[in-house]
Amino acid sequence: QVQLVESGGGLVQAGGSLRLSCAASGRTSSVYTMGWFRQSPGKVREFVAAAWGVGSTHYASSVKDRFTISRDATKYTVDLQMNNLNPEDTAVYYCATAPPLRSAIIAGNYEYWGQGTQVTVSS
Repeated sequence: QVQLVESGGGLVQAGGSLRLSCAASGRTSSVYTMGWFRQSPGKVREFVAAAWGVGSTHYASSVKDRFTISRDATKYTVDLQMNNLNPEDTAVYYCATAPPLRSAIIAGNYEYWGQGTQVTVSS
């Protein structure tokens, strides 16, 4: 089992920034990809960003150029720096991990999930 703990959510005004952090513990040898997803009320969980291997990253088009994912593979932590936030970014953000050789953008490929952290952007 892998345990994931997220932190850093909160309330911010439009145009502001937040930094989310996630730390993995337990059977971390199975962790290859670490990703962030988000879910708003009434919507499906959607991919935000992921990091895997040595320096590989991918972003959803809606956050590219505003969000930056960074991972410390030795410590099994992953951060998500979110800049220029807008109300459409309001959601519960989840950290998740996946084994190798699985597409990073598909939620079903991720094995372990954190409890989520709320991000609210006011207009």
